Order: sequence, then structure tokens, then C-alpha cells
Amino acid sequence: MPTRSLMLTSALAMLAAAPALAQEMNFNRIASFPVALNTPEADETSAEIIAATGDGMTLIYSDSPAGVIGFIDITDPANPVATGSFALPNGEPTAVSALGQTVFVAENTSESYTAPSGVLHAIDVGSRNVIASCDLGGQPDSTAVAPDGSFITVAIENERDEDLGEGRVPQMPAGYLVIQPLGANGAMDCAAQIRVDLTGLTDIAPEDPEPEFVDVNAQGDIVVTLQENNHIVVVSSAGEVLSHFSAGSVTLNSVDTEEEGALLFTDSLADIPREPDAVQWIDANHVVIANEGDMDGGSRGFTVFHRDGTEVFEAGASFEHAIVQIGHYPEERSANKGVEPEGMEVANFGGVPMMFLLAERASVIGVYDMSNPAAPALAQLLPSGISPEGAMAIPVRNLLVTANEFDGREDGAAPAHVMIYEYQNAPAAYPHLTSAGMDELTGWGAISGQVMAEDGTIYAISDSFYAMQPTIFHIDVSQTPARIVDTIRVKREGQPAQLMDMEGIALDGNGGFWIASEGRSDRLVPHAIYHVRANGEIRQSIALPNELLAVETRFGFEGITRVGDMLYMAVQRPWRDDPDNHAKVLGYNLEAKEWSVIHYPLTVPATGWVGLSEIVAHGDHLYFVERDNQLAGAAVTKLITRVPLSAMDGMVALGETPAVLAKETVVDLIPYLTSTGGYVLDKVEGLAIAADGTMWVSTDNDGVDDHSGETMFFAIPPM
Repeated sequence: MPTRSLMLTSALAMLAAAPALAQEMNFNRIASFPVALNTPEADETSAEIIAATGDGMTLIYSDSPAGVIGFIDITDPANPVATGSFALPNGEPTAVSALGQTVFVAENTSESYTAPSGVLHAIDVGSRNVIASCDLGGQPDSTAVAPDGSFITVAIENERDEDLGEGRVPQMPAGYLVIQPLGANGAMDCAAQIRVDLTGLTDIAPEDPEPEFVDVNAQGDIVVTLQENNHIVVVSSAGEVLSHFSAGSVTLNSVDTEEEGALLFTDSLADIPREPDAVQWIDANHVVIANEGDMDGGSRGFTVFHRDGTEVFEAGASFEHAIVQIGHYPEERSANKGVEPEGMEVANFGGVPMMFLLAERASVIGVYDMSNPAAPALAQLLPSGISPEGAMAIPVRNLLVTANEFDGREDGAAPAHVMIYEYQNAPAAYPHLTSAGMDELTGWGAISGQVMAEDGTIYAISDSFYAMQPTIFHIDVSQTPARIVDTIRVKREGQPAQLMDMEGIALDGNGGFWIASEGRSDRLVPHAIYHVRANGEIRQSIALPNELLAVETRFGFEGITRVGDMLYMAVQRPWRDDPDNHAKVLGYNLEAKEWSVIHYPLTVPATGWVGLSEIVAHGDHLYFVERDNQLAGAAVTKLITRVPLSAMDGMVALGETPAVLAKETVVDLIPYLTSTGGYVLDKVEGLAIAADGTMWVSTDNDGVDDHSGETMFFAIPPM
């Protein structure tokens, strides 16, 4: 019999070889770089705006919390290397742009909102020496270098105080645009700087323009968004205003506007100001804006304009809808700006102009073919780190990189990352699961358990993140990506069942289901087993007996499986009467209505805790998912284990001393969890095993709450 390591190697090789027959160009993530590697001494780090040297071998990103710019060597883009940071002398970096081996850094040195100031530095990437510094006269936001290298432009935002005057403009002093001429090798002549007055152009607070984002086309024309003023301005390289126009508004249909613990895309929003953040030139005559919103707006998509202000294309809610279908919709942002498009990049790959649209709250990158500005075509949706802020295309190396600003380490979430993607002759590796093709727009997320049906499809459940909409998802795994083809809403007397945290699902053998709900006494959610009909109606509830209620904790059922008249439930972590590093596996005999127990020996955690996340009966064994609560570089234990089904004969009645199971490790999941170039995700929570032994594994994306939203849903071939 082959060793487990050889079997794992063989299985990974099969997965890697499977898509090789396809011949198509797609972007796939090849690496993730935690920016804390450059600033290990900092309590908080971030990656916000990102640039690349002219040869495409070094990345430079702004890290405002740490007060530095960071450097990454991507000579081998699949294996990025930390090469240190440069601390700014007086303030925080707000943007970076590069020309050859020179990086330009906009530094905010403002004493207050009413006394803004800033400096533009030119730094040699190799020596890390400051070549020159020019006063900007105000607080800088974004920067952009002209394609011919003749100048760099800076949006001087002089941002408002959101705690003053209900956070609205006008708040003086006004912002403006800086054009800084450049000489050989990026030399700056500060005396030649041009400051462009943008007042008097807008309908909203014309005396207080707040420039947000800038871009320069091949002709040297500059486009700048005035986000709070809901306006767009086109300026020549000499500082002449060539055109300006309102960004306008849009009406959205089929959107979710309530944060109620359910995904209900049944509302409309009328006349929403676009209030754009990022802007990019598509060609000499067309610009595209990311409609993030700020004070009043946020139309959740993007718009294409001719440079004269003619609206050429409006995405409406289509971008958001595509994100809904891949499980990345941030329900907690429903009442605000939804997926929140913010950053953007446009570049040519293989002669095709492509737009990369960053959804900050959904942590998704939309890849659009912009060959026809009047009809952009969505080509891909890419997974990102949490809160992508900046993007940089490197077409000469077939690379795309993103800077993801959120650092959640203090709360146990992921650190900030730079993600690297390659344009490959290969199929798209993501998404793994989608609801595209359903008759109704169907959102999903927080997959917490699953079971294989006799016909080879899978039923999966979502947990209490969507407490007002408990759902069983029916998944067709014969398609790539796997597709949700139906939903079964779990109900009590026809209404959405409340006070449930569904964490495990099993078939009842008669078309219905057994569902394990993890309890939480402080929220009046009971530990319980529910018998659910095929239509989702709860027909029976089985509560825990007093012997278990006396020792329970919030870390309860995380899986359920059925063998004949026996239900087996995996308890996530030790309860009050369990030895350290031992979790209960409970049994319930449906005929005798009796409970029994045995202990599962958990791996001693390196950090945090280790617990059970799933239990599945297959053949002569019970399989478990055992995991720690760590992610990224701290993750150690992500396992599929098993015990002989015959070992369950050793279960004892409640109150007796349980025997301890002897587990066998079947699969180390960490190589699979890094197979798409991302960091290791925390919550491996779903396992379903097909008749031939294929194991389907899924991760819980926490409802996109302090999470990238990424759901991995993959098959491990029979071993």
C-alpha cells in the first residue's frame, strides 16, 4: 500500500494535470505576499497603492500605518521576496508611482485638516536615496506619471474632516491639481511645478474641489475625479482645463439595501450619485470611473464616459450581481455602498485593453475586456486579499499585482497582502462555486457543512451569519466551477427558521435531512438536531439531554452523519467535562432515543486552538475534518482524519468515562489550500465523500465579514 505522502503527491499531480487540455488565456493568482515581512516591528501594516519599476522586477507599495514604503523583489513572481522598507521622514505615504528605477512618493505632512501640507519625493529604488523633494502645498492623494515620463501629476485633495459639519463639503482649504515636470531619470525641477485651480467647475461645493484620483493618457492629458463634488475634469499637460462634467447618477434595480442577516436582492435605489474614486483612460477619448460613493452616492459599479462628458456605458448593478453569484457579497454593507468599487487599473494584454476593477468590500477583482468602450465584457472575477486598494499591471511580464490594505491580525483575521497574478494559457482557477445560471439572483456564503447525495450532487448549508435566511444549497459538482442549482429555505411553520446555527447536514434516507445546529446559550440559540423535510420545513427537533446541557459551551456541533439508525455528531472543542485536547463525538440512536459518547484526540495546537469541523461516514470509516483556528503563515493543522466505523462500538452512555478513538491522518489539506496562490484560509468546514471515494472539501468565508470572501470548494481524487 502506498504511503500517505505519496498518495497526496499523486492526488495533487492529478489536480494540476487536469486542466492542461484547455487552451485559453486567463489571469490566475500565483503568489501572496504578507507585507508584515517588510515591517515585522510594526503593530499594523497595510498595502495601499502599488507600483513597479520599469523592468517589472521590483514592486513598491505605500504602507500608511507603518509610515513606510515597502519593496518586494519579484524576479521570480511566484516566489516574492521581502527587500525591506523606507521610512518617510515626517508623515505618511498616500501614493506611489514609478518611472524606471525611480519611485515617486506622495507624503502627507498635514498638521490638521485646516492646515494641510505635503511633499513629493523622488527616491532611487536601488540605493534608497532621496534624489529630490518638492513641496506640494497641500495634502496629496493619488499620483500618476505621464507615459512619456515628462511629468508626474498629483491630486491635492485637502480632504474634509468627516466629523465636522456632518462630514460634508465645503470645508476649506480647497484642493487642486499639481503637475510636476520631470527631467532625465525622473529628476524634478520644483520651481517648474504647475498648480491647477479646479474651483468654480462643479455644481456641488464649487468653491471646494476635492481631487481624488488622477490618470494620464498617451497624449499627456490628465483626468481627475472630484469624488465629493461628483465631477470629472480633463486637464492638459500645461494645466489648461479642457473639459469637465458631472459624474451624474444612476438608478439600481435588484439590490440588497437592508443589513438583516439575509441576502435579498429585491430593492431599488433611485438617482444615486456616482461619486467616483478611481479613474482610468481607456484610450485617447474614453475614461472609466469606479463609482465607490462617499457622502451620498455609490452606484456599486462603473461608468464609461467620452472625454467630452457623453455617457457611453453604465454598468448598473451588473458588476455587483456577478459578485453575488460567486459568494462574495458583503451583506453588512447592504445599507451603504454594497461591493464598493474603488481602485482600478487599465492595461493592454495581448493587444486587448483590459480593465481591472477592485471591489473593496467584496475583495474581488473584475477583469473586463474594454475593446469596445460602449460594451465592456466581463471576462473574469479574481479573488483578492481583504480590501484591495491599488492595482498595477505589468504587461511585459504578463503580470497583475494588487495591494490589499486590511490588516486584521489584532482580531485574528488575515494580515495585509500583496497578491500576484499571471496571465496564463490555462483555465481560470477561480471561482470554485457559483450560482450563475439560476432563474433568480441567488447570493450565498458561510458554507459550514455538506453531504453527498446518492446521485453525486452535494447539499451544503450556511451558518448563522445569515440567521434570517437559513438555507440548504443544492450543488451540481459535475460542472466547472461547481454550480448551485437550487436552494431550500429552512422554515418553521412556513417562516424562516430562527435561532439556528446550521453546522452539519446528513441525509435521512427518505428525501429529507438531519441538521446539526451549534448552540450558543448567551444568544438563546439551542444545541439541537433538526429533522428537515425535503421542502425545508422542520418536522422534528431533538434537544440535548440535561447531562450535556450541564457541561456544554458555545463550541458545539460542527458536523453530523447518519449510519442506519445512528446519528453521529462532532463537537468542535472540549466541553467543561472533557480532558484537555479531547472533543466529544456524540451518538444518538433514533430508535432507542439514547445518547452515547466517545472522545476524539485533538492535535495539540501550536497556537490558538484545534477542533473538529466535520464528520462523514463513508465505507468502513468515519472521516473528520480537524483544524486549528489559524490562517496564512500561522496555519499548521488542517487535516482529514479517519477512524474505523467499528471503533464506534466503544461508545458509552452519558456519565460513563469515554474511550479515546485512535485516529489516522488521511490528508494534509494545507497544500490544497495554497494551490490557488492564496494564503491558507482558516475555516475548512465542509466535507462530502462520493461513492468512488472522491472527497469534496469547502471553506467557510464568514459571510465576507473581515474576510476576503474567498470560498474554496475542491475535489481530492480517490486515494
